[in-house]
Amino acid sequence: MSITREMVCFSLYAATRATTQAYRQLLEPWGLTYPQYLVLATLWIDGEQSVTSLGNHLQLDSGTLSPLLRRMEQGELVRRERRADDERVVTVVLGERGLSLRAELSDIPRQIAAGTGLPDMEAATALIETLRHLTETMQAVSAQARTDSTS
Repeated sequence: MSITREMVCFSLYAATRATTQAYRQLLEPWGLTYPQYLVLATLWIDGEQSVTSLGNHLQLDSGTLSPLLRRMEQGELVRRERRADDERVVTVVLGERGLSLRAELSDIPRQIAAGTGLPDMEAATALIETLRHLTETMQAVSAQARTDSTS
């Protein structure tokens, strides 16, 4: 057995690549990318968001998010609007096409859930919680490494 197969990092990397590839195949008929789908799903579930809030939620920096939103806006998936009460804040809202795609893409979560091979929602919830905890602890390791390197 290869050493990479026994490394947690490789298993996470391989699972992430496989999941992203599954999304890519499922979203291709609509001409959507996985990050575009994540933006849409966030807006469908949580409603309009400031660009900053959306970036924080999706863990995307403005250099990645701004071009993504610009392409989505060109495709009428979203609209960016300045807030009347504070023009410094830009809000992202669903566009006409973004609204209509919600019904068309409603089966994607079920297809991805089936692809995980997890037996039930309880197992899926446990995996999600484990991955959230892993994300938080790895972010702490990264933050500590940054602190150590600047000391």
